[in-house]
Amino acid sequence: MRALIIGCGYVGVSLGAELVRQGHAVFGVRRLAEGDLKAVGIEPLVADITRPEDLAKLPGPFDWVVNCVSSSKGGVAEYRQVYWQGTRNLIEWLSAAPPRKFVYTSSTSVYGQTDGSSVKETSPTEPASETGRVLAETEQLLIQAAQTQGFPAVILRVAGIYGPGRGHLFQQYLKGEAKIPGDGQRIINMIHRDDLVATIIAALKNGRPGEIYNAVDDEPIAQIHFFRWLSETLGKDMPPFVEADSTERKRGLTNKKVQNRKLKMELGGQFKYPNFRKGYTAEIQRLADNS
Repeated sequence: MRALIIGCGYVGVSLGAELVRQGHAVFGVRRLAEGDLKAVGIEPLVADITRPEDLAKLPGPFDWVVNCVSSSKGGVAEYRQVYWQGTRNLIEWLSAAPPRKFVYTSSTSVYGQTDGSSVKETSPTEPASETGRVLAETEQLLIQAAQTQGFPAVILRVAGIYGPGRGHLFQQYLKGEAKIPGDGQRIINMIHRDDLVATIIAALKNGRPGEIYNAVDDEPIAQIHFFRWLSETLGKDMPPFVEADSTERKRGLTNKKVQNRKLKMELGGQFKYPNFRKGYTAEIQRLADNS
């Protein structure tokens, strides 16, 4: 297959390397000509998906397209430009020569639940944050294109990504900067980078156009239990408790247990790291080996 990865960052490079290993021809798009994609067998391309004229220059057609762009932690305006407008541009560009499959990595932040309830793909998506609403609107663009144009879009709602060198709460803990807001019972949902790569490939092969799948591991976990495990495993003190403040509420932080049953049933997802303990055990061992 000729595969195009839009957004060759932390996930995209690993995805491309695995697709190359499996024998596919892989092209990787970045906004700037930086990094050595050729080292892992990816043919580098420079384009900005917010600029249709850039897309017109790409060497299509492609059998598989994966959009895993990042907003670089920008605000609402950048989210709308990169995700909503960028996706709209991609749909229009690809309509002339549609791929066999188009996978878009959305986020579990589209679920706005704050009561610790379980959510699945059919649960309401009413995010409190403006950025979450942009992601939900972007999903609707793709679903509408799938329903009205036959556009082969598959949406993955991705939980917090961790892996080698990544994991926000873990990195904070190692630096001694972590804090536990409130009673620590807020649920966090995660997926290891390598399992996300495998999930994207499964979606390319088996995902049904117009469908949404939660890309999350088997075990949602309360923050306090996450930090307690780290404390016991590393022999370090627990982070201090702090009062949950209005800043967190403004960020639209949620509290829900994201379920992955549909992913496992339809895509045959089998995780190498089914929970954070297995994933972070591997990361802790990697850090020990490199120290």
